[in-house]
Formats: sequence, C-alpha cells, structure tokens
Amino acid sequence: MAPELLGRVLVRILSDGRRLSGRIVETEAYEPGDPASHGYRRMTARNGTMFGPGGHLYVYFTYGNHWMLNVVTRRSAEPSAVLLRALEPLEGMDVMRRTRGRDDPAALCSGPGKLAQALSVDRASDGVDLVRGRELWLEEGTQVRTADVMVGPRVGVSVGVDEPWRFRERGSSFVSKGRPGPPTRSRRSTTP
Repeated sequence: MAPELLGRVLVRILSDGRRLSGRIVETEAYEPGDPASHGYRRMTARNGTMFGPGGHLYVYFTYGNHWMLNVVTRRSAEPSAVLLRALEPLEGMDVMRRTRGRDDPAALCSGPGKLAQALSVDRASDGVDLVRGRELWLEEGTQVRTADVMVGPRVGVSVGVDEPWRFRERGSSFVSKGRPGPPTRSRRSTTP
C-alpha cells in the first residue's frame, strides 16, 4: 500500500469549515514482524489503532513534540501501517502557513511532523475512518506512475534500517529532507 498511496489526496476539514488538503508524495511502510514497527511486540494503549481494520488513521506522538499520521493497511490483529512522510499542499495554504510559521510551500508539509502540524492533526484524530470520514479522509487523486516512484531505506529508525520501504515521488520538491542511504530498488516480489 505504501507506494499506492503516492498521489492520493489527504483532506482535512477544520472545525470552522475550512478545507485543507495535500497530495501524498512520500510514505514509509511498517509491517507485521518488522522490528521498527510499533506493533512488533504487542498491542498497547498507544498502538491499538494499528491492530484495527485497514483504512483508519493511526496517530502517535514522538520526540516529545511531533504527531505522526499513519494509514492502517491490513485486517484487524495484523499490525501494519504506512507513515505519511510528506504532502504537496493543495488547499488551505494560508492556514498551513500560519500554523507552521513558514511561507515556502515546500516547507509546509515536507516531513511527518510538519504535515501533522500544518493540518492541525493530533491524537484526537487517532482511529478516524479515512474512507468514510467527514473531518479527515483520503481522496483518489492521481496515482504516481511506477517509473516515478523512488524506493529506498526508511528514515529515523534504529532497527530494520535496510528495508527498502520508503517511497517518494521522483522529482518532487515537497519530499522530506530525511537522509537515508542512496535510493535502491526493492528485490522483493511485493512491497508493503
């Protein structure tokens, strides 16, 4: 699912009715049995949504100041999620600029914590249905062609670092500045 989410649009409706949206340009996969995944050991109060049905939002807090947004991708009891690493802002950039304190569109959502802040998403959105949601949901958008998907190692993990499960749209100026090794192609027959 991680590469298939590239090009989809994440939409957020604020309490005052303003619509914010961004096109997904970077993702990162976390699978069952993956030592870098929050679901690796067991279900907890923090990661319970990850063990639920696919199509829901798993939100967690990290580094003491960043919310992270993940799309749950498998059936219940199979902890699997895709971290949304970067968006290309489409709608509501004036709100995003104020929320982020930045003017450059490329700096608004170019990292998982930045995009959560730009869209004003926090733990209150954990478990939201991204298919049928009314305040937060995914729209079809235009999927990125396979030839335009760059594949490489994940960013910011201490285990499972060699897994080629980070996916970025080639040439996008909106991707995060995370520093993985050089881009690689997965030798797996399937990607998460």
